[in-house]
Amino acid sequence: MTGLPLWTAIEAAAATAGVATTDWECTGISIDTRTLEPGDLFVALKAARDGHDFVAQALDAGAAAALVSHRPEGVAEDAPLLIVPDVQVALESLGRAARARMNGKVVAVTGSVGKTSTKEMLRTVLTGQGQTHASVASYNNHWGVPLTLARMPQETDFAVIEIGMNHPGEIAPLVRMARPHVAIVTTVAPAHLAAFENVEGIAREKASIFSGLERSGVAIYNADLDVTPILSEIAEQHSSKQITFGEAEGATLHLKSATVNDSCTVASVQVAGKPVLFKVAVPGRHYAMNALSVLGTVKALKLDMAIAVSDLGQWAPGAGRGQREVISLDRVDPRPTIELIDDAYNANPASMAASLEVLAAAEVTNDVGRISRGRRIAYLGDMGELGPTEADIHRDLATLPSMEKIDRVHCIGPLMRNLHDALPAQKRGRWAPDAATMVDGIAKDLDAGDVVLAKGSNYTGVGRVVDAIRKLGHPAAKANEDNS
Repeated sequence: MTGLPLWTAIEAAAATAGVATTDWECTGISIDTRTLEPGDLFVALKAARDGHDFVAQALDAGAAAALVSHRPEGVAEDAPLLIVPDVQVALESLGRAARARMNGKVVAVTGSVGKTSTKEMLRTVLTGQGQTHASVASYNNHWGVPLTLARMPQETDFAVIEIGMNHPGEIAPLVRMARPHVAIVTTVAPAHLAAFENVEGIAREKASIFSGLERSGVAIYNADLDVTPILSEIAEQHSSKQITFGEAEGATLHLKSATVNDSCTVASVQVAGKPVLFKVAVPGRHYAMNALSVLGTVKALKLDMAIAVSDLGQWAPGAGRGQREVISLDRVDPRPTIELIDDAYNANPASMAASLEVLAAAEVTNDVGRISRGRRIAYLGDMGELGPTEADIHRDLATLPSMEKIDRVHCIGPLMRNLHDALPAQKRGRWAPDAATMVDGIAKDLDAGDVVLAKGSNYTGVGRVVDAIRKLGHPAAKANEDNS
């Protein structure tokens, strides 16, 4: 970092065609007074609440200035403001200006599953090879993408931009803003089917990420999908080079093997005919697939593959995305523990199947609890936006091969009632209409030696289950271990 301000009043006013009321400079950008740091430019977006209602609070908390469409009531005449006709449009303009002044390389990521964990893998790997900027959390929508760009320092070497969607036509304008040199589609799966007729429609929307590639840009996509021909067709229209990854013969990064154990995944891949062995410190074949797209990016940007493989082994997912932790049930005796797999951030059929596979591979501990045998237990919440076949999709989870090794499944929400009814009696746990109701019985459900997965779409509140499990004891240790 050079210590330069992120934006001066003059620069921001020129980028947004706004009017700065005073001379100021900012070191960051915030849209939330709860996380605002002194020196931030506060952006008064209109979302669930009108950000203009919080401008005075932001300035009192040390904001350098506020981006507004008018001077809010109660804000002093001489307050540092950047006044624009439309705050959302101005944020987009600020993002485009940040992209225009940056001379590094931009990588854009989308996919039905794995885009956030892939983005975080890229952050880890690219940080080892230059100054890297990446979106926080899942800031991947119409305000998240321009906010990520607007926060990008001018001296950035690598930027990683996550791009999501819920409806047709959302990705193209965002990727045109980001103008990536590399664009990735991690996978295409039946998610958001309420807004698309079929998976082919989802594939075309995901592949529209290639439409914003810079000249000589590289398209990276999964070679193992039924819809791979659609990705390939659109990639060829917009990119000078394509890199594919997966088990399919002919893939640029050809996965030869992936060994999943209780604490990591070790994979072997052929990269342009050369063998590369890599590890991710979290169990799950899907993590190995995500890592292939990261190594494809390393190849596309002509970076050091050996350093990248070493750094990749240090990556671990964040809270709610497959993070594993050990909960100690006794402050004196270290043996009685429960292992928690916190994958509560979100869910769709593909990520649900992947997480259940991880649970099935987990090692339980015997002879430490009131029940002599450790068990694999799942708390599963509804998956949203799946369209008219949603009941069948939930019911069909009962037929997954991984279910054979899972001892008990507790179901949360009206859609998961379909799975509950389809499970064999010995695996059928409790059903509850919501997470708050499910929480009441958790202490009786679990015992020392168990491994527990919590997963569901974010709106189901499965995070409450995670919190309740944590409250059974205290963290004893963390294992290195997302979704999507």
